Amino acid sequence: MSEIQLSPHPLSIDACYASVQDPTCGGICLFVGTIRNHNKGKSVTHLNFESYAPMAEKEMKRIADEAKSQHGLHAVSLHHRTGELAIGDIAVIIAVSSHHRAAAFAGCEQVIDELKKHVPIWKKEFLEDGSYWVGARP
Repeated sequence: MSEIQLSPHPLSIDACYASVQDPTCGGICLFVGTIRNHNKGKSVTHLNFESYAPMAEKEMKRIADEAKSQHGLHAVSLHHRTGELAIGDIAVIIAVSSHHRAAAFAGCEQVIDELKKHVPIWKKEFLEDGSYWVGARP
């Protein structure tokens, strides 16, 4: 099972955990990415995430399914926020379950790494002295 969500609403750690929980699984790994108040020595005030939802959701599903297949995972839940997020808000939650912990850790790491590389979600960082798109080419 792979559960994918791209949402302008606050994300729930409990919902992600519940979606991967299974009595056959002894390992559940969660990754929670939050908005921090600094980057590259500057104070961050907030972030804004935008995406092309049809493509983002398709890529998120592909990444989840690939991690399940490669690591023998039981389930993957991948939720990402869009819109304006304040310091401390949750931007992304990944939950994976497997029979054993090693596969859960490896699968969770693969999902976040692939998400950041391939999913069309763009992040604009707002600083006290301006803003910029993270990863934008000069």
